[in-house]
Amino acid sequence: MRHSSRAPLRARPACARSILAAALALIACASAGAESPVNLINDEARAGHIVITPLRESITMLSGSGGNIAVLSSAQGKLMVDGGITLSEAPLQAAMERLGPGKPRYLINTHWHWDHADSNGWLHAMGATVIAHPNSLKHLSEALRVEDWQHTFEPVPMNARPTSLVSSSRTIDFAGEKALVKYYGPAHTDGDLYVYFEKADVLATGDTYWNGVYPFIDTVAGGSIDGMIRAAEINITRSTDKTIVIPGHGPLANRADLIEFRDMLVEIRANVAALKREGKSLDEVIAAQPTAKFDPKWGNFVINPAFFTRLVYRGV
Repeated sequence: MRHSSRAPLRARPACARSILAAALALIACASAGAESPVNLINDEARAGHIVITPLRESITMLSGSGGNIAVLSSAQGKLMVDGGITLSEAPLQAAMERLGPGKPRYLINTHWHWDHADSNGWLHAMGATVIAHPNSLKHLSEALRVEDWQHTFEPVPMNARPTSLVSSSRTIDFAGEKALVKYYGPAHTDGDLYVYFEKADVLATGDTYWNGVYPFIDTVAGGSIDGMIRAAEINITRSTDKTIVIPGHGPLANRADLIEFRDMLVEIRANVAALKREGKSLDEVIAAQPTAKFDPKWGNFVINPAFFTRLVYRGV
C-alpha cells in the first residue's frame, strides 16, 4: 500500500492519547514502589491496543507495544524497525496484516531493550533477518541487571538473537527504498542504531529521542548524557524541515522538536554539572531542582525529574 506524503506531524490520535494516559497511570504505581515498571509496561502491551499511523511511501508507525515500530510494507514483504513486546504478538500480527500480505523480511533492533527487541523470536520465525549492533547482541545474550527498572533481564533464546550485525553503517535496498542503518556511538545504550528511509525522508531514532518526555539513559549498558547529546546532534543533522521523525517513545515529530530536545539535554546537563562541581551530593542536586524549567513539559512520563537528574548526575 502507498500512503500520502502529507502526513500530519503534530497530531496525536485520540487512541494514542488514551494509551499515553494509561501509561501515565502505570508509572504512577511504579513511582510508589508497587512494582517494576517492566511488569507494568508489559501489562499495557498485553492489552493489545495497537495504533496504526500511515506516513509516507508505504511506511507506517505502529505504537502500543512498548517502543514505536516503523514498518515499510511492499509486495516483497516488510522491513521493520523494532518489534515491540511479545505479549502483543497477536494484535501486532493483525495490524501488520492490515498493511498488506507480505511477511517480515528484515527486523532492525535500534537497541537491546525488551520493549523494542522482545519480539525478535516470533518475527524471526516468520522469516525476518534480525539486524543489530554487536553490543546489542552481547546484551541480549547475557543476564543483565538494570537496577533502575528493578529487573534482571535473562539471555534471550538463540532464535531471538540478531544474526546480522552492523558495527558502523549499512544500506538496505528494499522495495524501491534505501534504508540507511547507522551506529550512533554510545548514547542511550552502547548499541544504538538509527534508520533513515531516504526516499520517504523518514527517520527512526530508537530511544536516542523521546518526544516530549525525559528519556531513560541505560548507564549499565554504556549510555550517558553526553552520548545522548551527541546522538541528538546526529538526529538534527540527519533531518530537514520536511523529515518525519519516529521517536522511540511519544508521537511523531519534526526537526524543530529534535532541536528542542537537544537544547533541553544540554541545559540540564550544564545545571547538574555545575552543582556537582560545587561538591553537592546527588540528594542535594535533586533538591536543587536543576530540571525545574523543563519539568512542566518533559517530566510527566516514565522518567520523572528526580529520576532524570539521577541519570544525568552519573554522567557528568
